[in-house]
Amino acid sequence: MLERRSLKAPITLGVVMIVLVVVLAGVWILGNVLGATGNLESSVAFWIILSTGTVLLIGVLAGVIAYLTLTVKAFKLNQRQSNFIDAVTHELKSPIASLKLYLQTMTRHSVDAQQQEDFHQFMLEDVERLDLLINHLLDAARIDRGSDIADAELVDLDELLRQCGSAICVRYRLPEEIIKIECGKIQIKSRLIQLEILFRNLIDNAVKYSGANPEVKIKAQLTDDQNVVVSIIDNGPGIPANQRRKIFGRFIRLGNELERSTPGTGLGLYLVRNVVKSLGGSIRLQDREQGTGTEFEVTLGGVVCVKASNDPKTSHAN
Repeated sequence: MLERRSLKAPITLGVVMIVLVVVLAGVWILGNVLGATGNLESSVAFWIILSTGTVLLIGVLAGVIAYLTLTVKAFKLNQRQSNFIDAVTHELKSPIASLKLYLQTMTRHSVDAQQQEDFHQFMLEDVERLDLLINHLLDAARIDRGSDIADAELVDLDELLRQCGSAICVRYRLPEEIIKIECGKIQIKSRLIQLEILFRNLIDNAVKYSGANPEVKIKAQLTDDQNVVVSIIDNGPGIPANQRRKIFGRFIRLGNELERSTPGTGLGLYLVRNVVKSLGGSIRLQDREQGTGTEFEVTLGGVVCVKASNDPKTSHAN
């Protein structure tokens, strides 16, 4: 169905351009014939032919521009799909190869209890990596369909941020102290699953791209109009200003896909942008105020209750 829709526009445009060129050629021939027979001396006929030819020529030029635009879009889509295939292939191949190696080792060689425990832990991490990839693809498909994931419910923002941060630390086998959360007891009426997708991907990006010693700070503050602003700040190398709009595209990852050391499919920030949009919020990207790093600032409505004071308290992800 997607291929038919993508082919319909350029085919229709091509047919229209061919018709316009044929009609324009007919008008040109008619003008030459009338001029040769001396019948073009009537100013009315002259201006009719001139106006018709001008309109047709403008139509052909507009068609050429539109066709070039579609060609550029198709080329970019092809690049994104190639990038996606490289990413998914790498994300599938690495854990599967690792699982195969551990299973072959345990089958062909005698390993002690400690080695078996270590192998089981490594295999579990590989399975979780595959599970994360599948969840990303399912989330992207669900959001693209625009279907309601769940009804709105009351969500404790501080608890949600803590759980997302803790899960990310477990995934990367990092101490939970690397994520510091400043958030008061705020409740939001929203869709829990979408909020989980939003903050899980932002925190995951912050940890993953912060290098060997990640430090992530999460701040949540209320605004005067009862919106909540959540900032996720990392200490990574930052994102160039000319690439900041691009990174929210589907299957987009900066750099060469085959030369990366960090896993990913290029869907994380695409999911973030679409979830924020579906929740009626906004997202802003800027440099960290002090030192290197990036700050993602998400603004959401739906705040219905502040259990404690608006002064945020600092805690770790645990």
